Amino acid sequence: MANRLRSEDLSCPLSTTARQVGEWWTLLILHDAFDGYTRFDEFQRSLGISSSMLTTRLKALVDDGLLERTQYQDRPPRYEYVLTELGRSLRPVIITLAAWGNERLAAEARTMILVDARTGEEVEPVVVDRATGRRVDGPDFVFTSGPAASEAMRKRYETDRTA
Repeated sequence: MANRLRSEDLSCPLSTTARQVGEWWTLLILHDAFDGYTRFDEFQRSLGISSSMLTTRLKALVDDGLLERTQYQDRPPRYEYVLTELGRSLRPVIITLAAWGNERLAAEARTMILVDARTGEEVEPVVVDRATGRRVDGPDFVFTSGPAASEAMRKRYETDRTA
């Protein structure tokens, strides 16, 4: 089945973000980058990914401005891939995705948990509104069209979904 984009998907921040980082290998590469991996062979060893797929995904991450490719050795030329500020801004997303996955597992079945680096205590990440501190995962917060929304996006959010 062919992928079909609705017109509002072309400007939707969720759709454009999913196109950038929603691919399986991309998320795993970013996860490794947050754990301090920077070199091609480190990513490849950690993930068991083919050279061609890793090359493709790293190039896309560099092109999208999430990683920066810098040479660390002249002979032979060797490069490392370092998170940019934009890339580092994805850390809360990665943390939230991992926490969502862990919520579905019994505590003894979790292979990775988020802890406070100072205390070692497990923490539960939540997404909150910066201004009020209120959790945004409940029905009190909804999406609506923004100032740059296309006509299709405006129609999407003008529709009464409760009828």
